[in-house]
Amino acid sequence: MSSSPAKLAEVPELTVEQAPELMPERTPERTTDPRILRTRNLLQQALVNLMKEKQFDSLSVQDIAEAATINRATFYDHYPDKFALLECTVGTRFNELLSERGITFNGTCTAALRAIVLGVCDFIASAQLLCTDRPGQMEPHMESAIIAVVRRMLLDGLEKHPSAAPTSPQMIATTTAWAIYGAAKEWAQTPNRPPSSEIADTILTLVHPVLALIEPSHSAPA
Repeated sequence: MSSSPAKLAEVPELTVEQAPELMPERTPERTTDPRILRTRNLLQQALVNLMKEKQFDSLSVQDIAEAATINRATFYDHYPDKFALLECTVGTRFNELLSERGITFNGTCTAALRAIVLGVCDFIASAQLLCTDRPGQMEPHMESAIIAVVRRMLLDGLEKHPSAAPTSPQMIATTTAWAIYGAAKEWAQTPNRPPSSEIADTILTLVHPVLALIEPSHSAPA
């Protein structure tokens, strides 16, 4: 069962003020200054609006700045390029999808891990950015943003359970996040793909052995 084409603009929105921790590392330092937050929100919304009409590849920083009613120099005060803006926009919207579903991961809960996997599948399917013949410039930045959110969520959960295992929580979280994204991407590109609820169980089976490399001393019920 495949989803009808959609664009990034159709994914649930989230402002930078709601998730400032998702600002990419290469962007300016996090802030609670309302003027800075407002400008970043304007830029993200301008990008979303422009992508309703034009392909991301054809957009320029000047196009985005004008749509946000700011000057080009102000854009560069907040983002080094349009790719950093794209990553932040995708990341915040994906994080909102997870937040709306009330998903948290405590490091051991299988149900929560499945919910994360399902969220990745649903987000990719709704955006329809990886199911085209010409993914263009967007795919690697969408990939980076989603993997960063998943890695952070997994790592936060794993670090709650100290382990003497030789593999670090950082390595486990990174490997698992990449595996989840890669499997979800493969599913999204499959003709007549099954529902995400079905493939989520398959992906969970694939990544569970990686997470099992860290065995917390006190396991929480799934």
